[in-house]
Amino acid sequence: MADLVYPTVIALARGVFAMQGLRFTLSGTENVPRTGGAVMAINHIGYLDFTYAGLAARPAGRLVRFMAKEEVFTHRVSGPLMRGMHHIPVDREAGSASFRAALLALKQGEIIGVFPEATISRSFELKEFKAGAVRLALSARVPILPTVIWGSQRVWTKGRPKRLGRTRVPITVAVGEPLSGARGENPAGVSETLRGRMQQMLHEAQETYVDRPRDPDDTWWQPRRLGGSAPTPEEAAAMDAQDRERRSLR
Repeated sequence: MADLVYPTVIALARGVFAMQGLRFTLSGTENVPRTGGAVMAINHIGYLDFTYAGLAARPAGRLVRFMAKEEVFTHRVSGPLMRGMHHIPVDREAGSASFRAALLALKQGEIIGVFPEATISRSFELKEFKAGAVRLALSARVPILPTVIWGSQRVWTKGRPKRLGRTRVPITVAVGEPLSGARGENPAGVSETLRGRMQQMLHEAQETYVDRPRDPDDTWWQPRRLGGSAPTPEEAAAMDAQDRERRSLR
């Protein structure tokens, strides 16, 4: 693919990150293949996760094509940029076309970024995984790159105001060792293995994170398991269900 837009957007984004004072810790970048297709499976805790996760592929000289909801591609500002960067729109009601587009890109040697949880986790813990990421990797016979992000929820996440000024927020991005599965293997089993590995990586990122809440009002970004005031996974699931009900009524 000819990339005229993507490098320019990356340069602009890095300038914005510098102005914000974001402090990135990248690990496991050696696990990103220098050539060939791969599925980068990423946890989802903030609206800007895809911009941060892509940084982990830069040391390998790679660009990540993200699968994102179709509404982003129809927006008058983000739409032309997303299409120019060759990201892949996902229609949640009819996902077969996006699956075929991602499969073709994988076979052409691209890295495809996927959020197996599908939506942002309000609890900041891993939600249940959809099997699409694993099905893509198994169908294309490419490895899966378990990838976790921590800290991005402090910049912009669901139900919280944006903090796009100079916040100096630390953000961790870690890529684990590639996970491979044989074609014909049960996607549900591979997906469970992937989730277990990513959960271990996420816990490590949370426990080694350089910042701690400054005061009782600043505990919202910490999961309840670590003494924070974020919703529990059960509470978050109930909130998600209410959101789905409101959307269906609209």
